[in-house]
Amino acid sequence: MSGIKAQGEKRLVLASGRAHPELAQQIAKELDIELLPTSAYDFANGEIYVRFEESVRGTDAFVLQAHPAPINEWLMEHLIMVDTLKRASAKRITVVAPFYPYARQDKKHRGREPISARLVADMYKTAGADRLISVDLHTAQIQGFFNGPVDHLMAIPLLADYVRTRVDLDNVTVVSPDTGRVRVAEQWAERLGGAPLAFVHKSRDVTVPNQAVSKQVVGLVENRTCVLIDDMIDTGGTISGAVQVLKNAGAKDVIIAATHAVFSDPAARRLSESGAREVVVTNTLPIPPEKNFKELTVLSIAPLIARAIREVFEDGSVTSLFDGKA
Repeated sequence: MSGIKAQGEKRLVLASGRAHPELAQQIAKELDIELLPTSAYDFANGEIYVRFEESVRGTDAFVLQAHPAPINEWLMEHLIMVDTLKRASAKRITVVAPFYPYARQDKKHRGREPISARLVADMYKTAGADRLISVDLHTAQIQGFFNGPVDHLMAIPLLADYVRTRVDLDNVTVVSPDTGRVRVAEQWAERLGGAPLAFVHKSRDVTVPNQAVSKQVVGLVENRTCVLIDDMIDTGGTISGAVQVLKNAGAKDVIIAATHAVFSDPAARRLSESGAREVVVTNTLPIPPEKNFKELTVLSIAPLIARAIREVFEDGSVTSLFDGKA
């Protein structure tokens, strides 16, 4: 049967939503299986219909969905797919959400605000998910929102191993875009041969979305190649501003590295005009042709996700994948 891989009495099935078919095919290829045949379409009023065309009874089911814009549509499709698997008697259901929806709404900044990242976790659980796999969560605390095992994969090995080939390790500084990501920057520095750290001081108005102001850099950047890291790039304003701050501080060169390329307008234009030598991202989200630019390099996250799926299916260890030490 297509889409199913057997190990003894266990059967693995990989289903995918419609948001990022290229990534789904890459993961299926890494696993040496076919995607589960699926019928999915929208009714005239926007309601989503999903049906799997093969039996999934007793399977270890992994259901993949990317969450680009319009994020609410793809999240709803993901939830419906999980519910479909549960009602079709899948034995275990693992949600694979490389870019976790609503991850930035992980706490209350002011009174009368939601914690939407927790709500998403609750919805996955209610739909029937037993386990969750994601990549570079915006904050680690989101792991505790889901009532079940969470495999938090890290893209640092993939990104850093590529960046190593693009810089002089004796003249590189790892730069965090704010103080909140210094711990991640330390892991990057370790990967880049013990490079020194710097961070960009910025301010943010919590009442204004997608807007932060980069002010000054703290650390050694003059005449050095700076690797500016972040978990995601949305409109590109903050990261582009940080490039200018680094250039004004005497940085020789800047390479941007981020896991999730949200690329809401006008991100592509801002990044291409920022002065960064290269912008390195992964394909956890689809990047349409009109948002491509010559400085952009996209690395495939498929081998990492496929390895995690295989380890979960075979009851192996996923630890080396989510602690950044793989």
